[in-house]
Amino acid sequence: MKTLLIILAVLIVLAFVMIYVQNSRAPSLGHSQGRLKPLSGKPNAVSTQAEDVAKRVAPWPLKADQEQTMSAIVSAVKAYGGAEVIEQKADYLYVVFTTDLMKFHDDAEFYLDTDAGEVHFRSSSRAGYSDRGLNRQRHERLTELYQQAQQ
Repeated sequence: MKTLLIILAVLIVLAFVMIYVQNSRAPSLGHSQGRLKPLSGKPNAVSTQAEDVAKRVAPWPLKADQEQTMSAIVSAVKAYGGAEVIEQKADYLYVVFTTDLMKFHDDAEFYLDTDAGEVHFRSSSRAGYSDRGLNRQRHERLTELYQQAQQ
C-alpha cells in the first residue's frame, strides 16, 4: 500500500510539472497571408478561422478605420482584464491572458483583415487538454466590450 501511494504521489507531481512546462512555453504565433496559425486538435481553443465548426467563432466588423479598430480592441482587452500585451502592430495584437486561480496562460491574437473588413481572433490555452469553454466565453465577452467601444 505504501508503494502504491508513493507511485501515485510521483505521478501527481509529474502531471503538475508537465502542466507547468506547457504553461511556461510561449508558442510561435502571428499571421501569414491573412491567416492566423491553425488550432491544435485539443478542444481548448477557438478561432474565427477554425476549420472545425465546433471551434469557430464569429469575426468582428472593423470600426471606421484601422486605428479606431485597434483602439477598440485594446480597450476591450483592458476592460476584460488579466492580459499582458506581448506584441502590437497596426494590424495585429497578441496578448496573454492569465487565469486568476491556477495562473494558466492563454494566448490570444487579433488580426485586422482590411480586405475583408473583419477582425480575426484566435485564443488558445497553453496547458492541459480542455479549457471548459473559457476561450469561447472570453471571445463572447470581448465581443460585447468591442461593440461598446466608441467609434
